[in-house]
Amino acid sequence: MSSTPQAPIHAPVSRIARRRALAGKEAEYETLVREMFARMRSTTGFISADLLPPEQTGDEYQVIVHFSSEAALQEWDKSSARSEIHARMRGVAESEPEYRRLSGLEAWFTSAVVPASMHPPRLRMAIVTWLGIFPTVSFVLWFIAPLMQSVPFLLRTALLTILVVVTMTWVVMPRLTKLMRSWLSPAVKK
Repeated sequence: MSSTPQAPIHAPVSRIARRRALAGKEAEYETLVREMFARMRSTTGFISADLLPPEQTGDEYQVIVHFSSEAALQEWDKSSARSEIHARMRGVAESEPEYRRLSGLEAWFTSAVVPASMHPPRLRMAIVTWLGIFPTVSFVLWFIAPLMQSVPFLLRTALLTILVVVTMTWVVMPRLTKLMRSWLSPAVKK
């Protein structure tokens, strides 16, 4: 487990697991991962999951799961369904998975750890980011900024930008990237 900071208990959280299938057991491994996804769907707070196959045979698979909160992810981690499927996966995988949690800005686009061929195009990421920032900043400037006219400029700017960043990170971008997922990365299959 990495030392990536934990997300707030009620914020959406994403986790990436990296693992190699045993040679010749790739199809069995993929079947078990898809079975795990089916079991996850019955867990409260499950949002989505993706299986990213390796670019080359023998490289690591990546499993990306999204839950509505840290508590929901912990519920899945403690479940007997997870224990059972992970026990079966040990027979077709080289070792235990390596995990990385993503939250906040790094979770907007999970491309930092996926193969280069699966990154969303930068132009599409920029467009989706703008689609989130424009209405958020407009709302803050129209409704909140006038209420803060008596606050000194630098403090007002700091408070407004904090509000925009928090809103973008935990409210707007998780929903917007989920909504735009097929347009951002049309080649990624669930």
